[in-house]
Amino acid sequence: MAGEFEDIRRRLDGISEELADLALERLRESIDAGGTELPVDERRLTRARRAVEKASAILQEPDDS
Repeated sequence: MAGEFEDIRRRLDGISEELADLALERLRESIDAGGTELPVDERRLTRARRAVEKASAILQEPDDS
């Protein structure tokens, strides 16, 4: 059954990387604009990335059956 999830897991890993890139972009934009606090978008993107990483890890777990 684990093989069935491999494609989905790979896509989730790609989404996680995209979210990380967006978060870094938001941080760079904030720094370039002279910001001193984390942008709200960066926090939301980081939370979403962690959730996607968790979903990917769950799909990688061995079956309990």
